[in-house]
Amino acid sequence: MATYRAPVDDMMFLFEKLRDNSHYNSLEKYKEVNPDLAKDILEQAAKLTENLILPLAKAGDETPAKLENGVVRTPPGYKEAYKKFIDDGWVSLSCDPEYGGQGMPKTISSFFDEMLSAASLSFKLYSELSIGAYNCILSHGNDSIKKKFLPNMVKGTWSGTMCLTEPVCGTDLGLLKTKAVEQSDGTYKLTGQKIFITSGDHDLTENIIHLVLARTADAPSGTKGISLFLVPKIQVKEDGSLGSRNGVSTNSIENKMGIRGSSTCVLNFDNAAGYMIGSKNKGLSSMFTMMNLERIVVGLQGLGLSEIAYQNALNYSKERKQGKSNNSKTKNGADLIIDHADIRRSLLNMKSIIEGERALSFWLAQQTEVSLHHKDNKIKEEALDFVSLMTPVVKSLFSDMGMEITSDAMQIFGGYGYTKDQGIEQLYRDNRITPIYEGTNSVQAIDLVFRKLINKDKDIIGRYFKLIEEEIKKNKNQTKIKQLAEKLDEYLKITVNFTNWIKEKMKNSKDDVSAACNDYLKVLGLIALAYSWLKVLNVSHKELSKNKNFFENKIETANFFFNRVLPRIDTHYKSATSGSSYIMDFKFN
Repeated sequence: MATYRAPVDDMMFLFEKLRDNSHYNSLEKYKEVNPDLAKDILEQAAKLTENLILPLAKAGDETPAKLENGVVRTPPGYKEAYKKFIDDGWVSLSCDPEYGGQGMPKTISSFFDEMLSAASLSFKLYSELSIGAYNCILSHGNDSIKKKFLPNMVKGTWSGTMCLTEPVCGTDLGLLKTKAVEQSDGTYKLTGQKIFITSGDHDLTENIIHLVLARTADAPSGTKGISLFLVPKIQVKEDGSLGSRNGVSTNSIENKMGIRGSSTCVLNFDNAAGYMIGSKNKGLSSMFTMMNLERIVVGLQGLGLSEIAYQNALNYSKERKQGKSNNSKTKNGADLIIDHADIRRSLLNMKSIIEGERALSFWLAQQTEVSLHHKDNKIKEEALDFVSLMTPVVKSLFSDMGMEITSDAMQIFGGYGYTKDQGIEQLYRDNRITPIYEGTNSVQAIDLVFRKLINKDKDIIGRYFKLIEEEIKKNKNQTKIKQLAEKLDEYLKITVNFTNWIKEKMKNSKDDVSAACNDYLKVLGLIALAYSWLKVLNVSHKELSKNKNFFENKIETANFFFNRVLPRIDTHYKSATSGSSYIMDFKFN
């Protein structure tokens, strides 16, 4: 079984030294959330994930969720762990105190998301969609709905889902068929089928609150005719107590490659009673509140799985002996594989990406809180622009890098990594869903370029580049950082050229643009990681004398990233700007 230690020290470094957003630091809402409180929460979270949640990963993989006589049974140990999970208040960590939450910022809850993902992604998914559903209802539900449903969801005794996909539609939701018929009392009856519903049914909670996209009888076609509905598994009486079973049933659960402990369901809605959330025919925009937050969390899933894969690969490389290293001093026998240059390269590649991602996600968490809670609407809007820009980047880059890192970790284990004994191949299998769900990474890349990059009203990408330019300028005068700052400047110029190329091609060659989207996302992601690393470097050099080992490690890792990872931008840029004619003209036999 894979082992795991939550990287609390690295998380606390970010919380203490990189809370560099003045707008975030001015939020009255979080004035009392100091480093001592953050450390206490993260240390308790570490104990929970390392001791209680981690063993569930293997248990869920070996004994998956199953459907028996219409009831979904979770793997052994899940019910007991979930009870402690909610009793200790972990579902409520970032929820509003008005509904029983603890009101912690995403600068803390995002670290917890990473820990949970590393320990057991399958277990995490049973509460993850609940938080997404909570946020959607909080933003778009009326007071009556919020009062009726949110307290139990925050407590964790009720869970939530997101029901979008149907047999006829996934990415193109304009094709969805589920119908909603209005009743005399203002409620609706929903009929249709939803597929690939994460945690669609299970035995962990008293009730499951489904957020369902459907069409009313008079709805226009396409995405403009979609409304959002709250449909409980068990109907809820006016006093908040549970009533009769609603018209929601589980048709089947998927037999999956990974996350086998998580129940992925086909749900049937048969005249199921529901409530409209938000405005009629505006359901998709309401659901995006949930979807966009979930996309960031999917990125954190990739980060968490990368971290545990790296930890196990590192530990193994310090124990496994194979061959003679180039500088071997061993007279008889083999050297540890960590003494081999290529193994060290692979480990440093993992480490530099993981720590860069964690710093970037922390920056994004600050921006998210500003976008939600700042008093100045202009500042809120600017922060939301950055969140919107980086959401597809974090979702796609972190999950793609997760595939690279879990694969490289398996490679370090060699043949043992391919067996089930070590738990490494499971990390690869569990992570494989992250580039697919919540909008495939190809869709994310298209969204980034066609919706976020090309914005007639705002130059969001230009403002983001300006942020990076300011950081470069600040560090160019510092001798110890100057060289790396100049390297980032070099690759930022390539990224700007790439951006301008896309904008020009958008006028008359959209196939060129479409074929370049994936490369562009990766380029922007690498630039974002470098920007984050530059900020880490700045602090590390200033704080070096206070913790020499920690900060020297940061500096050396950053050097590897700038010299061995950042240059990937060249390949992406040259490949993408070669055009698409040889792609689109190819004849597939």
